Amino acid sequence: MASKLSHLDKAGNPSMVDVSAKKTTKRVASAQAIVHVGKKIASLLKGDDIITKKGPVFQTAIIAGVMGAKQTSTLIPLCHPIGLEDCQVSIELKKEKVFINATTTISAKTGVEMEALTAASVAALTIYDMCKAMSHDITIEQVRLMEKSGGKKDFKRK
Repeated sequence: MASKLSHLDKAGNPSMVDVSAKKTTKRVASAQAIVHVGKKIASLLKGDDIITKKGPVFQTAIIAGVMGAKQTSTLIPLCHPIGLEDCQVSIELKKEKVFINATTTISAKTGVEMEALTAASVAALTIYDMCKAMSHDITIEQVRLMEKSGGKKDFKRK
């Protein structure tokens, strides 16, 4: 089992993946997080962005998501530090759920799916943080990779 995991060396110890022999290609990844905020908060978030004592919820979450994506290698121990070329975070309220979509892009030897997942996660956590004064009955239901391209294997969630 250990020999099949990409982040373990032959002895089974954690190891960064060697990407030195890989080709530089354009790599794009998209991730999504869903935050269930409930009726009370959803009614406040309808229309324009709600502004709490901490500031505008969605705008702050977008900025936090981008900042998180740029810090992925400092948060996830075996991720390569990369210079993102683009990170877009969008937020949409549908009924009692907030859908966060993050897309990251780079031309490099390694992918950007961890950066997209981190952007979506940090944006979701920011929404929780900014809305918890109204209710703690908030759940982050899903954080998942939606698609990635440009590496050895492309992926698209059905």
